[in-house]
Amino acid sequence: VPVDGSHWLSMREVLEILQQKGHEVVVVAPEASLYIKPSENFVMKKHSGPLSSKEEIERDFKAFLYSLFEERSFVERFLKVYKHMKRLGNLAVSSCEHLLQN
Repeated sequence: VPVDGSHWLSMREVLEILQQKGHEVVVVAPEASLYIKPSENFVMKKHSGPLSSKEEIERDFKAFLYSLFEERSFVERFLKVYKHMKRLGNLAVSSCEHLLQN
């Protein structure tokens, strides 16, 4: 069960090696995803999640990146980044809950 982004990019290489060694690989991924795409190297199963579209994911990610580089005091930026990290963490938990309830 991959996490979209850099975690997936690293995991994908491992999955390709496992498949080359004769293992059957099944990836369970959310319907809305930026990087997780079907491949000949694994079977892909999709599940619903808290984010319904790629655009929604991109919007949240861009807002997070923007908060990192905003020109504000350190404390203001820290609190804003913390808020975004908390939201992303809650989305990850919610995605897991959706998967387990599906």
